[in-house]
Amino acid sequence: MKKGKLEIACFNLESAIIAQDNGADRVELCANMKEGGTTPDFEITKAVRNTLSIDLNVMIRPRGGNFVYSDFEFEQMKSEISTFKKLEVDGFVFGILNEDGSLNELQNAELVALANPLPCTFHRAFDGMINKFQALESLIECGFKTILTSGEETNVVDGIDVLATLVEKANNRITIMPGGGLRSTNVRLLKEKTKAVFYHSSAITDSGEIANQQEIQSIKANL
Repeated sequence: MKKGKLEIACFNLESAIIAQDNGADRVELCANMKEGGTTPDFEITKAVRNTLSIDLNVMIRPRGGNFVYSDFEFEQMKSEISTFKKLEVDGFVFGILNEDGSLNELQNAELVALANPLPCTFHRAFDGMINKFQALESLIECGFKTILTSGEETNVVDGIDVLATLVEKANNRITIMPGGGLRSTNVRLLKEKTKAVFYHSSAITDSGEIANQQEIQSIKANL
């Protein structure tokens, strides 16, 4: 089985540097860890972009809470994508749902088109959706390249069976990236069971917001 790749969710420049120095393949940059990640500050993103040589994806999420956005928030998301594109980031991470928990296909497709030619990841809003397998097909149609998911559970180990089925059904048309409670202690099991190619972790092992270099190295070693 070939080596898996690793994305590290980072909330500051220090973590992004630690991620790169310890073998991460990509950084997902966000703000507000306690909110589950929101759009990062422009100047911080600029500093991270100027420092990193590995790929940098940026979260586009105007606030914590649900994934149903007002017209104003949607316009804000469009503006942020246009602005961050100028920094030559490598991709975007977002997700918009309807009130009933279904995919807002029109708004997501509009953001994907705006981000083009940069690839887009649909984030863990996926785990709150009604029919995950129908959603998988819709996200492929929208033009997303990756889905970040814990398999509809609070963590990847509980969602391992769903993750394996998603990877199988995706059939290389879109990347299923397990994330949510992914650690060096469970990543080998996940790789064996799901056959996923890309994995996502914050690699934070304490109550702070800085990635742990040994944890990143250990995850990579087990991929």
